[in-house]
Amino acid sequence: MTPSPDATDDAVIRTFPGIAALLDQTPALIARGRLLDCDCLIGPMQRPFYASIRAGRIVELTQAPILMRSWRFAYRATPQAWVAYWQAEPKPGWHDLLALTKRGEAVLEGDLYPFMTHLQYFKDLLALPRRQFATAAS
Repeated sequence: MTPSPDATDDAVIRTFPGIAALLDQTPALIARGRLLDCDCLIGPMQRPFYASIRAGRIVELTQAPILMRSWRFAYRATPQAWVAYWQAEPKPGWHDLLALTKRGEAVLEGDLYPFMTHLQYFKDLLALPRRQFATAAS
């Protein structure tokens, strides 16, 4: 039985706040992002999160909307794209943030400089829930 879209949305929204804790357990990734300071919008299309990243650590992760909150770039994807991306072994085309944008399942907008400069950091950061999400889904 396939989960309902609402259940998928809720699962993705519940997963995002845990990314900061998963990052804290990954010192090599924090070290990779040590030169990154930015505010961005990440997560599901309809209900993204504002993330404040300082020296590679997520110091704040708050669900939108917050009036008048600024961000440098936004990376948002459909809940179905996040579920596919977080599989232990994602299928081709669902395995990479830029592949999701090419498929039309994700949108990247705003000032792309911090995102592209730290692309591997963001790929690894947003892949952190893979083990946890795949275990919960099985």
